[in-house]
Amino acid sequence: MSDETTVPARLPEKALDTSPEHPWPVRLLAGKIAAYVDRMAPVWVEGQVVQLNRRAGISFLTLRDTDLDQSLSVSAPTRTVDAAAVPLAEGSHVVVHAKAQYWVKRGTLQMQAREFRTVGVGELLARIEALRRVLADEGLFDASRKRPLPFLPSVVGLVCGRGSKAEHDVVVNAQARWPQVRFETREVAVQGADAVPQVSAAIEELDARPDVDVIVVARGGGAVEDLLPFSNERLVRVAAACRTPLVSAIGHETDAPLLDLVADYRASTPTDAAKRIVPDVAEERRGLRQASARMRSAVVSRVEREQHGLDQVRSRPVLADPTTIVTTRERDLVTGLHRARQALDHRLLRAAGDVGRLEAQVRALSPASVLDRGYAVVQGPDGAVVRSPDDVAPGQALRVRVAHGELAATVASP
Repeated sequence: MSDETTVPARLPEKALDTSPEHPWPVRLLAGKIAAYVDRMAPVWVEGQVVQLNRRAGISFLTLRDTDLDQSLSVSAPTRTVDAAAVPLAEGSHVVVHAKAQYWVKRGTLQMQAREFRTVGVGELLARIEALRRVLADEGLFDASRKRPLPFLPSVVGLVCGRGSKAEHDVVVNAQARWPQVRFETREVAVQGADAVPQVSAAIEELDARPDVDVIVVARGGGAVEDLLPFSNERLVRVAAACRTPLVSAIGHETDAPLLDLVADYRASTPTDAAKRIVPDVAEERRGLRQASARMRSAVVSRVEREQHGLDQVRSRPVLADPTTIVTTRERDLVTGLHRARQALDHRLLRAAGDVGRLEAQVRALSPASVLDRGYAVVQGPDGAVVRSPDDVAPGQALRVRVAHGELAATVASP
């Protein structure tokens, strides 16, 4: 046998120096991880208690993120847990001061808690109010983003708790109003650490379905802490990005979750949501009957009014006897012609009388009439009328006109 002692190969100093031929043993890697984790300073971390077990003076709990499905294991002396201002229980919202510790033997990471502080309702509401202002500044609550709900959805997406009364209220009341409505239901956690991821996933899944016309998120009333998931920023942003009209039916009294503000319609209760998403078939039928009766009455009234007007038109003489318009005009024409003739005759008679009077006057003034009475007209040689003896001289020839002729005469000496 050889007396030589086998010298182990030197291990790489850095992780980058390892290779298939020169790997690190588990103990070395575990030790380095433990040393790295041990250099981490204690940290304040916020989350929600989802599991809490007390064993032999040590309490073990799971601290889950309020937005995502991620959690950490935490251990602490039971006296530290009980020293919190408000007794811790599953569902408590807490801030923990803890130091990370890596257990080399088990290869697990665990937080060693040194102090627990519960987050009060006032602080939670203040955080919600701050988030509300941020989201409002982004315009997520603007009325212009609200979409109208469909009048008669064929499929309603329903997000609610498992076997909850909210589901019963929505489905029963909606089907009582419109029996043909169909529901695509997603039963999820509506409070606690699982609520945000499950409700968000259900909304996104239903929004991706083309046959879903409207989505209802329903939950019964509860304490402020129970409603916190519906004011979670991640859930609110998922609802804001939803392309399908969304109804928030979170039963509550004073503190409105932010989901109410971003939803297209806020229902006060799940029953109110059922009344809003589908019409009442009995009411619609009654409305149809009333509308039909009003239209029938309007048509009958219009026909009767037009018939009355037609009867009035038909009762006029011109339509009862179409020749009336001709005979009337003929009668007017005959009357007018008769009046014209009478006026003409009267005018002619009056004119004839005037002519007779003028003729008598003319005749009375005519020289012939004077001659007919035995007078004569004496004219000189030049044809001038002799009015004085001085107008003629002896021996001149004269013409003497009488009624039935004229005579020749000579002027004798005086």
